[in-house]
Amino acid sequence: MTDTAAVEILADVHRGVGRIRLNRPKALNALTTGMVAAIDRALVEWERIPLSAVVLASTSAKAFCAGGDIRTIREHSLAGDAEASERFFASEYRLNARIAEYPVPIVSLIDGLCMGGGLGLSVHGRFRVVTEGAVLAMPETGIGFFPDVGASYFLPRLPGAIGMYLGLTGHRVDAADALYTGLATHFVPGEGLDAVGDALADSPGDPVDVVLNRLAGRSPVARSGLAEVRGDVDWAFGAPSLGEIEKRLRHLDSPWASSALAALESASPQSLEITHALLARGRQRTLRECLSAELALTRTTIRTPDFLEGVRAALVDKDRSPNWQRASLGGRTLPS
Repeated sequence: MTDTAAVEILADVHRGVGRIRLNRPKALNALTTGMVAAIDRALVEWERIPLSAVVLASTSAKAFCAGGDIRTIREHSLAGDAEASERFFASEYRLNARIAEYPVPIVSLIDGLCMGGGLGLSVHGRFRVVTEGAVLAMPETGIGFFPDVGASYFLPRLPGAIGMYLGLTGHRVDAADALYTGLATHFVPGEGLDAVGDALADSPGDPVDVVLNRLAGRSPVARSGLAEVRGDVDWAFGAPSLGEIEKRLRHLDSPWASSALAALESASPQSLEITHALLARGRQRTLRECLSAELALTRTTIRTPDFLEGVRAALVDKDRSPNWQRASLGGRTLPS
């Protein structure tokens, strides 16, 4: 572990509970290769000791994790060192798989932004606690990429066509929507979040679900905006093709449909094509199969003009829309 990674990832064991805290607040805990390696190393080491749970949290209420460090990925691409970016994604996806298969319950405490790689850290664990300040999203189609970190596995398993909607549009969900969709498992008010670790340590013999329910505030799930438009979401985004999705959104002619259509029109056409194909196949695949397919796609996608343009627009020229390549995938096929 490098000195930098040791500072950006704080890991210890406290009274039988493993604690991993993301500590890169100025960058909204955007993940670097060193941070991923540090988290993975801690989890490997803790497999040898008896723990009642592992808590994954942030030292800042502003963000749990805003995703991967796309600034560094862009720098690698511009420098002609795409292999460095590939190493990051490969190590990140290995960590996602480890979290999903970890023998001890992992409890993610999500307060603030949780996007992209942040969902990869949290959603594969058994318990995802959100506060009233939580905001979750997979916004990759807006930067010329596609929902990765196992999203082709977990998005298709959300109710109805919600996963396809979230993956294609990058729509941000709040705590109520996260609970409604199953992206989150529990709600705890922000002021009570710091008590979770101690509560788990105080009750090592109790099921984690029981401990979390003791701390839970009144669930906001009844205020879910997605629940209100669920019928339209399922009809429009359950269509068999991107063209049919667009056609159905235009037919609905509602504020929600107009917003969804605008999100599709602002996204990378290449990314939409990749995402739709991945999510359509994801329900038939295991998590490891999904991660393998995503890694194969990552190796080519990070070299495309759409990805470089999308990241440039996000980091350098935020007031302008990306100038997407309007051609399709150029004959490339997706991994089968």
